[in-house]
Parts: sequence; C-alpha cells; structure tokens
Amino acid sequence: MLDPLIIICALICGIAARALGLPALIGYLAAGFVLHELGATEGALLSQLAEVGVTLLLFSIGLKLKPADLLESKVWGTSLVHMTVTILALAPLLFLLMASMVETDGFGWPQAVLLAFALSFSSTVFAIQVLQERGEMASQHANLGIGVLLMQDIAAVLYIGASTGKVPHWTALGLLLLIPARRLILKLLSMCGHGELFTLFGLALAILGAQVFESVGVKGDLGALILGVLLAGDKQAKELARSLLQFKDLFLVGFFVTIGLIGWPAPELMVIAFILGILSPLKAPLYFWLMTRFHTPPRVAFLSSVSLSNYSEFGLIVIAIAASQGVVDNQWSATLALAIAISFVLSSAANIKPHDHYTRWRYKLRRFRSPELERKRPDVDGVRAIVLGMGNIGTGTYDVLRDRYGDSVVGVDENKAKLARHIEKGRRVIDADASDPDFWSIVRLHDVEHVMLALTNHRENMLVGKMLRRRHYEGRITAIIRFEDEGEELKEYGIESVNLFREAGRGFAEHLEDTSDEDPEKAASTT
Repeated sequence: MLDPLIIICALICGIAARALGLPALIGYLAAGFVLHELGATEGALLSQLAEVGVTLLLFSIGLKLKPADLLESKVWGTSLVHMTVTILALAPLLFLLMASMVETDGFGWPQAVLLAFALSFSSTVFAIQVLQERGEMASQHANLGIGVLLMQDIAAVLYIGASTGKVPHWTALGLLLLIPARRLILKLLSMCGHGELFTLFGLALAILGAQVFESVGVKGDLGALILGVLLAGDKQAKELARSLLQFKDLFLVGFFVTIGLIGWPAPELMVIAFILGILSPLKAPLYFWLMTRFHTPPRVAFLSSVSLSNYSEFGLIVIAIAASQGVVDNQWSATLALAIAISFVLSSAANIKPHDHYTRWRYKLRRFRSPELERKRPDVDGVRAIVLGMGNIGTGTYDVLRDRYGDSVVGVDENKAKLARHIEKGRRVIDADASDPDFWSIVRLHDVEHVMLALTNHRENMLVGKMLRRRHYEGRITAIIRFEDEGEELKEYGIESVNLFREAGRGFAEHLEDTSDEDPEKAASTT
C-alpha cells in the first residue's frame, strides 16, 4: 500500500511547487527526499511508472522530430558547440572539486566528462512549460529553443542506446520491416478516431514497440525513439504527441520521485550540487552569443536563451542509467537532482516577464545583430493597415481590408510555409514577429490607421496591444477574443474586440437565411 501514499505525497509537493511559481517536477523531487527521510522505499508500481515515463518521453521526442528544422545551422550549430563548450568547462571543474573535497576513489576523468555531458542539456519539460504558459509555442524563439533541445535529446538517446554495450541479435534486421509498415500503422491510427482509442493505440505502440526492440538486443528506449521518428512528419503524429503529453508527464512523476528516494548525497556532494546550480545561469549568455553568430535576431536569441538557462531532467536519466551500470556512484543521481532543482529556481526567476527584460536591454543586445539580418529588413513602406497572424481568421480579415486599403494592407506571420502560400495568391505578407519591438521600430506608426490582432493566443494579443500603446500609437486596434473577460482586459488599453464565437454564430445564421429559399439539396451542399 506504500505506492499510493508516495503518489499522494508527490501530488502535495507538486502543488506546493506550482504555488511558489516553480515547475511541478521540483515538487516531485522534493517528495522523494521527504519520503526517504520517512523510511519509504521504491515499490513495483512506482518503478513501472518511471520506466513507462522514460519510454513515452523518447517516443514523443521521435514524433516531433523534423529533420529539415534540425538541419538549420542555428539549431545544430548552437547545440553542438554549446554542449562541447559546457563539457570542456565543467569536466575540469568537477574533477578539481572532487579532488579537493572528496576521496576520489572510483572517480576520474571519464566520470567527470560523463557528468559534464549530462549537465550540458537544458530542460525540455521546463522550456515547454514556460512557453505554453505564455502562449508562445508557435513563435520563432520557441521553434529555435525546441530544435536545440531535440538535438540535445538525440545526443542523450545515443548514449542511452550505446550504454548497454550489447550487440544486437541478427534478428534485429527484421526491424527494417517497420519502414514499409509505416503506412499500415498510420492507417490503423486513422481508424482509431480522435478519442481514447487513439491514445490507447499510441501507448501500446510505444510500450510494445520498446519490448520488440529489447527482444532483438536493441535497447527499448532507443526503439521507442526510432518508432516515433518513423511516424514523424504525418499530421497524426503531431496529434498523437499532444495526446500522449499528459500521460508522459504523469508517468515521469514516478521517475523523479525515485531519484529523491535514493536519499541525500554526502555533504561534500551537496556543496558541489549548490556550486553547479548557481553556475546554471551562465548557460544563457553562451546560448545567446552562439545563436546570434548563426544569424539569429537578438530578440529571438534572447528569449530562447532565457528558456534554456537550466539543467535537464534528461541529464538525470543519463546519470541514473550510468549509476545502475556502476559507471558512477549512485549518489550522483541525487547530486544532479539538487543541482537541477536550484537551476530551475533561478531559471524561473529569469523567465518572469522576459519580454520586458529584452525591451530594457534592447539597445545593448542589438549590438550582436548579424549584418546579414540588416540586409533582410521587411518592406513596410506605405502601410496603412496591418493584420497580425495570417491563419484562417487573419486571411479573411486581410481580404476584407484589401478591398478598402488595396496594397497598403500587409499581413504579418512567422510561418514560412504559410507565407509562401499567401505570396502565391498575391497577398502582401512579411515574415516578422508581431511581439518584436525591433519590428515595430521600422514601421511608421503615424501612417498606420488600423492594426488587427488575429493571433492565436490572448496573452500575445495583449502583449502586442500594450506595446503599441506604449509606443504612442493612437490608431485603431482590434483583436479577436474567445471569452468576454478577455474583451474587458483589452478595453483598458483602448483595444476593440471581436468575439470569435459570436461572429461565427452570426455568420452561420446569415448563411442559413441566404440559403433558406434555395433548393434544400443545394443548401445542404453549401453548408
């Protein structure tokens, strides 16, 4: 009966962590340490949760892999150089700290390099959490940050796959049959609909697939990643990744609690954990400098860097596996857990109002802007109306405004594929971030009569609207809303609002009126 009590304790500590503005996983780690002090031990249920959580994590990473995005130099270049520099800096530091503070039997350069490798990752869980809370998952800095994280995750998975040292059985060649089976798997997924059967199929695919890889001598976690990569690129893979997100996070609770159940490290290692934790913010300046060297706009680089200024839960997975194989002492799992917790506390503070931080330091940070970017400044001459966000709503708005303003209306979006389709259809669109003050600095706001906020998130609409008012824009601003309280919030800044659902209902009613006198079969087909 101990496992349910462990889960309840994890829940309480997770809620406490969130109440303090910290990621819930810090609470899960704390729950493990508290339970250790109470004499609790890891049970069968918790162990299984931890194992399934890691498998689903790797499967989800595979589902989100986009080779084309990872091939961009600013992604792979930043990732590889940052990891290399971090390892070269932290490995000697760890070796010196151990030599001066602890008996170094069983600890040498291989262990120092492995620990530095684990600390070179940034947290996928933390970055996605803060980006989702700010409604910025579709932004350029989110795409860049997640691309860097995926490159790091691949490096970790390669270590995990090679860590067993086992040679695959000759029957592993049969796994090549998975390539032609991709179409069948996707067909079965489509037959499952979009409900619980769809999610259940994904769970079964990840867990049973990992077992199949294990049976032929290939590490199951690596197999889960390969299966995910096999399905990546299909729209159903994106839906499956979203569907499994909550399950993955839930099962990973077991992993974080088991780390804490190992117990506290020796006092000397706790000092090392504290030193490593307070050094974590130094990751951000290195990320920023590297990203700008690869021609990333300073604002995108800054926001990405801030979200990556921490250590990673994936580092815990790497060290836990190394400890289970006797490569490093088991206490290092608890040591890294403490360092990661400290890094999350510091990173949480840095991620409070990062846009305001950029605005404050903007002129200093712009000195790092690549000259190549100056040659790609968007054309905003003669603009009288701007539509921010060129999705379905933004496109309809653009077409209506073009009847009034002609070529003086411009659409703004960051999705290059979407922009290419608009250009083909003759629309005037530019690639820019609506919440970037550097973009608005080149727009002659006194000539702009109307700004339409058709962005996908209310917080982003608020951010852009407030920024325009602070820049003394006195023209008309209209935003799409989904709930009435959002309209009240916008009204404080003189921003008009249009309720998406009300307008959709009105349009539907007008459509029914227009077709009421038509032939029923024709009316049904148009509907």
